[in-house]
Amino acid sequence: MKTNAVRFLEARGAAFELRSYEVDEEDLSAAAVAAKTGQDLERVYKTLALRGERLGVFLCVVPGGEELDLRKAAKAAGEKSVELLPLRELLASTGYVRGGCSPLGTKKPLAVLVEEAAQLHEVISVSAGARGLQLVLAPDTLMDALAAQGSAARYADLV
Repeated sequence: MKTNAVRFLEARGAAFELRSYEVDEEDLSAAAVAAKTGQDLERVYKTLALRGERLGVFLCVVPGGEELDLRKAAKAAGEKSVELLPLRELLASTGYVRGGCSPLGTKKPLAVLVEEAAQLHEVISVSAGARGLQLVLAPDTLMDALAAQGSAARYADLV
């Protein structure tokens, strides 16, 4: 399956692996994705959409087994406070659905904060832009691709 995220990486000649898995609509958790793709949970990252007053919609990429700390996300984004984007707005804002939101290939470039712990791993996994599809790539490859798509991206303490 070719998603916008996959097309973008291929066009750049970026190194990545694509892993597919069977989707259980009742369990879209990162733990389920890790188990189905044979990866350690600490390397499977989820992409969460947030909204701040100054930035508007932006994304946070955090380890699947961790909870995003909204206060830390607000501080890292330079916002007084942030909130999770309501699910009903996710598709219109990013081009993606819950369980398939990728930081790459969004409808328009969005600011992206990536949990700083990602740098500790040789590779991490993020959604490829569809349920049942993961990108496995080096954190630096992800950051380079985010910059190339025009997203203001940086590492931050988010959990």
